[in-house]
Amino acid sequence: MQHINEVSFAVNDVTLYLDSHPCDNKAMEFYKENVKKRNKALREYAKHYGPLTIDTADDAQSNSWEWISQPWPWEGGNC
Repeated sequence: MQHINEVSFAVNDVTLYLDSHPCDNKAMEFYKENVKKRNKALREYAKHYGPLTIDTADDAQSNSWEWISQPWPWEGGNC
């Protein structure tokens, strides 16, 4: 979860930077690299605990829409 938070922050931060510096190729590569890391981490998390975002809700590894009927973390679910 910590890794997901870190790469999500990096993606959001560099997105804001690219809004004002769209020609910075190094920043664009950083963005692409961290988007890949974030997507991989989200898929891995969904495989073990269920999806965090709608992006991984249709992943076959997370049993599709069964995530809605799983216990929430405050109900004793996986956290």
